[in-house]
Amino acid sequence: MENNKDKAIKATYLSILGNFFMALVKGLAGYFGNSYALIADAIESTTDVLSSALVLFGIKYSTRPADSNHPYGHGRAETLVTFAVVGFLVISATIIAIESIENIRTPHETPEKFTLVVLAAIVIIKEVFYRIMSKKSDETNSSSLKADAWHHRSDAITSLMAFIGISIAIYMGPGYETADDWAALFASFLIVYNAYLIFRPALGEILDEHLYDDMIEDIRNIATTVEGVIDTEKCFVRKTGMTYLVDLHMTVKGNITVSEGHEIAHRLKDAIIKEIPEIADVLIHTEPDDL
Repeated sequence: MENNKDKAIKATYLSILGNFFMALVKGLAGYFGNSYALIADAIESTTDVLSSALVLFGIKYSTRPADSNHPYGHGRAETLVTFAVVGFLVISATIIAIESIENIRTPHETPEKFTLVVLAAIVIIKEVFYRIMSKKSDETNSSSLKADAWHHRSDAITSLMAFIGISIAIYMGPGYETADDWAALFASFLIVYNAYLIFRPALGEILDEHLYDDMIEDIRNIATTVEGVIDTEKCFVRKTGMTYLVDLHMTVKGNITVSEGHEIAHRLKDAIIKEIPEIADVLIHTEPDDL
């Protein structure tokens, strides 16, 4: 069976190729079609290629096994990459906004009609890419893939805004030549908003914010099936890369031996990891029931 790392890497390679192709198509269509919105869109897709390459690096690095210097593994590298991808989104939005303002102030020709066909195709393709990457991010628990997915959606939003703006410029006639530039400017604000939506959960991950109530409930339910476990108390979950680390307090009979408590803890740990494979490790603290 294909593991999460392989799924994420394949998805990222697809993203890189898709972004490169889209950047090329947008740039050529924008240049020959007199559309500054499309050219701005091409700039964003170019930064998407770089951000997807960064995601690929982050996934490969974050899935390295634990070592003496990193006993908890390298998973947090993926969260740091997510922050970098958010940075690329903000940079893209800034570039688009600056270019749009300059183009609004500079008279230019009305975009060609064929740019609408190009943009319509791009919106559809980018939305498909978003859905593919979003699905893969859910399957692999990868925050950087989720950020990359939103890069595709922000691209689709930018292209949709450009489509609306160019349509206005073409069909409303003289005096509306800058409509596509205004559309690109509006899209830049949407991109920044999407960047925030990606940044917030990633920040929660790196700060070990309490975000996993459903998983904690599943862990407690699994514990009830393990012989010797009377109850569970404290349970903390933190995400590192595409896996989770759990700290759990279990209650056992107070009159059993240390060896018996140790054996129960191992059975509980094995049961949890078997039922929830995305959990990489469980640290269990044993407490007697007569305290």
